[in-house]
Amino acid sequence: MKIILLQDEKKLGKKGDMIEVSEGYARNYILPKKIGVEATPKNRNDLKLQKANADKIAKEQLDAAKALAAELETKQVTVKIKAGEGGKAFGSVSSKEIAAAFKEQYGITLDKKKIQMSESLKNFGSYEVGIKLHPQVTGKLTVKIAEL
Repeated sequence: MKIILLQDEKKLGKKGDMIEVSEGYARNYILPKKIGVEATPKNRNDLKLQKANADKIAKEQLDAAKALAAELETKQVTVKIKAGEGGKAFGSVSSKEIAAAFKEQYGITLDKKKIQMSESLKNFGSYEVGIKLHPQVTGKLTVKIAEL
């Protein structure tokens, strides 16, 4: 019997896969637990439509992430921190502060967990930090640290 899986199942396959199982296994385990549905022509067509819709949504998200990455490269965010003795920075700048300053200056919300800093920003000057916008897209943002 052909079955279309509705969820990931460890030994059977991933969601949306069409698998061949014995009739007893399908009727006694897969169908009652709603792990899958019988692969009728209607269900096959629904699966095709769902996959096409998912592909379309994924493409739109990728395009939006690429557009935001291009926009970020043209922007510069300024973060002001206190200066200690001898003009050195007092403390460091975290991703939370960068995200808050960016929202304040441009009105665009960035997730602080997506900001990738290779080292902590402890000195005044300009730095380039990466922002993971999508699994395939990483944008670059210029961060300028100035004295308060």
